Amino acid sequence: MRYVLLLFLAFSLMLLGQEPSARDLKMFSPLPAVMESKANPVTPEKVDLGRILYYETRISKSHRFSCNSCHLLDKYGVDNEPTSEGHKGQHGDRNSPTTYNAGGHFVQFWDGRAPNVEEQAKGPVMNPVEMAMPSEKEVLAVLNSMPEYKTLFAKAFPGEKDPITFDNYAKAIGAFERKLVTPSRWDDYLKGKKDALTPAEKAGFIKFTQAGCATCHAGAYLGGTMYQKLGIAKPWPDPSDPGRFKVTKNEADRMMFKIPSLRNVAKTAPYFHSGKVKTLDEAVSMMSDYELGRKLSPADVQSIVTWLNALTGEIPKGYIAPPKMPASTPKTPKPVTTD
Repeated sequence: MRYVLLLFLAFSLMLLGQEPSARDLKMFSPLPAVMESKANPVTPEKVDLGRILYYETRISKSHRFSCNSCHLLDKYGVDNEPTSEGHKGQHGDRNSPTTYNAGGHFVQFWDGRAPNVEEQAKGPVMNPVEMAMPSEKEVLAVLNSMPEYKTLFAKAFPGEKDPITFDNYAKAIGAFERKLVTPSRWDDYLKGKKDALTPAEKAGFIKFTQAGCATCHAGAYLGGTMYQKLGIAKPWPDPSDPGRFKVTKNEADRMMFKIPSLRNVAKTAPYFHSGKVKTLDEAVSMMSDYELGRKLSPADVQSIVTWLNALTGEIPKGYIAPPKMPASTPKTPKPVTTD
């Protein structure tokens, strides 16, 4: 036992002196400044409107909830709850993912039911458990009741006869979210600044790739590029949520979920679709066990977590500053707290 321990310590010390290989680093890239969309070009006017709509509570039935209620921009885009509270104290059945860097993901939601952040923005406002608006018509009635919104929509969508539409509402929020990027020291390292990471963080990255984690968590977002079955190596302990199967009803999609990004992962606990895993150490251990079929030592887990902490980026405080909201008018629908 003592001999094995000495070998492990020697190997760990050896990793501390290594630089990640060029081959491994090729699987990753720095964050873009803007997560562009040809279908929804980002403009300053759309962003200004989208920022206000992100914080707008009056497009929820009770006037209590906005995008920022579950995806708090000053808390890395999450609320740090297993599941989020919505209308009349209801809770959904899945953890609310971060909106930071999400504009670059290949689909949205854990089950991929929305193809982009624009379509995703339409979901919560109409969900009876979340913002609970009865119809698109009633959302538009709220927005049309305030002259300031009429001006903002006209600026964001010039030349349109009736710019206040549900599609344009979603496009404005999408444009705002497409600039919610959080570059970190990891990006500095990828751009050539070799001292951006500590030796321990570099060793953690090497351990991450050696363990096989980069098979799913690669690219600029370290995830967000594919679906994967939860429980590849052995069955996941809680199969109550069938994942993408809920959307497709295809048995091949049972327990398939979108791979989450590891950007800011140290700040976005609790983990997984259920939000039942409280610590990053436990999340790394479970992924290794259930996805890769190998048990990592506590030291290896901690090494990987050390590197994951280097993925915590900078929140763009000026960009996310809560805006002055348009004033309500007598025409603005009143909140409904009971049904």
